[in-house]
Amino acid sequence: MKVAITLAELKQLLDKRENIMLIDVRNKEEYFEKHIPFAGNLPIEIIECGAFIPEPDKLIITACGKGGGRSERAANYLRENTNNQVYFLEGGTFGWLEKYQ
Repeated sequence: MKVAITLAELKQLLDKRENIMLIDVRNKEEYFEKHIPFAGNLPIEIIECGAFIPEPDKLIITACGKGGGRSERAANYLRENTNNQVYFLEGGTFGWLEKYQ
């Protein structure tokens, strides 16, 4: 089962205007310092305590700084606890900003 999505795959989904929710799972300080413009901020601690219930039809992509640690953990949690399609963003926020900004 595919658990990650590349920067290019995310760009293609956005170009098609897919029903996507991009969640930056870093803390608020990290998020405010630098983030992907269309990403919302929901720290991993809030996700893992079960306080976030996504819309059932949303494709969820989690992101952190470099893509892997926290974003993969959050994606795994959401995949196990919701019926949504969930992926983490390879390359993360820094990779996106470097490539597309």
